[in-house]
Amino acid sequence: MRLALVGDLHYHEIDRSIPGLAEARTAFYRHVLDQFLDLDADLYISLGDLTNFGLTSELEEVYALLARQGKKFIHVLGNHDLYGQPRQEVLRITGQKRYHVLDTEEAMLVFLDTAKEMDFKDWGGWLDFEQLEWLESMVVASHVKPLLVFGHHPVYLTTAGSEREKGSIHPAIDMWSILNRNKGIGIYFNGHTHMDSIAQREEWSFVQLSACLDQPGFRLVDIGNKAIRISAVDVTEPEVLEHAQLLHKHIKHFSPTLNARGQDRDRELVVQLLSETNVL
Repeated sequence: MRLALVGDLHYHEIDRSIPGLAEARTAFYRHVLDQFLDLDADLYISLGDLTNFGLTSELEEVYALLARQGKKFIHVLGNHDLYGQPRQEVLRITGQKRYHVLDTEEAMLVFLDTAKEMDFKDWGGWLDFEQLEWLESMVVASHVKPLLVFGHHPVYLTTAGSEREKGSIHPAIDMWSILNRNKGIGIYFNGHTHMDSIAQREEWSFVQLSACLDQPGFRLVDIGNKAIRISAVDVTEPEVLEHAQLLHKHIKHFSPTLNARGQDRDRELVVQLLSETNVL
């Protein structure tokens, strides 16, 4: 089973009076998303902030670019996706679920909603009690099967930037009391801080994706019988990088991150799977 992941895309409205900006936006996002969907994968996942403000126009336009027959796309909500309108309206437009699970033969895939609704002052992450109870039940139900969790915000004090104020799921939420109930391999994927980063803590691995406007690229997750392999795919065409530089100058609610690529150790990860006898 193979998954293709994209980090914060920030598809955004533009000022069409600025020369060349409309062309740059179209070329950048079309090229990046075409390359994303051209990857050979069973499932395509956005880790949130697919849009820059969650406006209807942004959502409809980026989903039009993502529409391709036979490609299953899942969008977990990010804080930017919920700035412009209520959560239920965004879910109605996109046809996505707020949080849910896909229990496959290879792994249990859990998709979270860590975003606050229309909160312009606090862009940190939060999960309500109902979702936390549900997440705990999924962790327990996974037993020894590999458990892959996808959310927009990182868990506090894991990946780069997660120690910052508003840079993670709120520290008051005891995520570890839930995560530690896992008996098998656990991997948590997120975006939000705009930096590629891989961290390992206790029995969990944490994989964070940067923003495409800073570091155009994706992650492939190959789930095999003996290991899960996570690799980076870069978009390197010079014209794409040039378009990104122009978009940087005119996008609102977004600041470029200079160290978005991270270090060499943040580019790939191999997690060996446990046999059932190892965890009983």
